[in-house]
Amino acid sequence: MEILTREKLKNETLPGRGIQKAIGKDGHSHSSRMTMGFVRYSAEYGSMEPHQHAEETLFILDAKDGWVRFGESKNNLKEKIFLQPGMILHIPELEWHVFGFEQGGFVDAIFFYGQVENIRPEEIITNL
Repeated sequence: MEILTREKLKNETLPGRGIQKAIGKDGHSHSSRMTMGFVRYSAEYGSMEPHQHAEETLFILDAKDGWVRFGESKNNLKEKIFLQPGMILHIPELEWHVFGFEQGGFVDAIFFYGQVENIRPEEIITNL
């Protein structure tokens, strides 16, 4: 068993978010079956573009004026849904979505993928 604390996980800056990979292929603790970590959406990481990827589940730890939009295409996203601690978001494979926040806002969450490969769209396309 490995016991991890968020404070000891390396932060990786990506467009619109910072992630801390706890478990998975590139995680602090290696797994060949699942990916799990923390994500923070806030002004320090800039704004995020609508994107899509493998099926994902997020558990919202904390949020202040943070939101998600999702829909059938990059240019056809539904209204903002403001997020609250305790919410669980299940994002189907390749569903378009974007996280954002109002001025001074943020979203802090735990993310889960049931796989370690083919998570991002470019990986899925490359490995077909």
